[in-house]
Amino acid sequence: MPKKLIKKLFPNQEQVRKHKSLQFLGAALHDPNLWHLNRRSVSGAFAVGLFMAFVPIPLQMVGAAMLAILVRVNLPISVMLVWITNPLTIGPIFYFAYKLGQLILHAPPIAMNGNFGVEWFEQNFDDIWVPMLIGSLLLSTFFSLLGYAGMRIFWRMHVIKRWQMKRRKRKPHE
Repeated sequence: MPKKLIKKLFPNQEQVRKHKSLQFLGAALHDPNLWHLNRRSVSGAFAVGLFMAFVPIPLQMVGAAMLAILVRVNLPISVMLVWITNPLTIGPIFYFAYKLGQLILHAPPIAMNGNFGVEWFEQNFDDIWVPMLIGSLLLSTFFSLLGYAGMRIFWRMHVIKRWQMKRRKRKPHE
């Protein structure tokens, strides 16, 4: 079930290999380990993708691809998971990261005046980047570990369920 579901939800090798922003990786995209669907590869991909999703840098997909290649985990899953931070979610996620970093660092709050947009961000960047970075790294680490452990547990539970089903089928009815 996990393999079938993952294959259905995520792009295939050819789609990823042909993606314009990943062409610079060249022959590295042909490593078969980047396409395996097993517990280790998928769990690692969740860790990589979720870590990069919360890092406040441009081109998160490229970072996720390079990290997936470096640690040899499933590339498509790593790349697709960064889309957790998308145009609809990026504002609230990084605002929460800023507030978390502000709490950790005991930094004074910055007035918003109801105008929280790109202009406000540019004007206050010097004051918010450190708390936002600290908060983002904490969120990255937390969700990366949670995704890794959650996928390992999910995969293991699925395998146990399949074993039990096979055992019931083999066992004669009494």
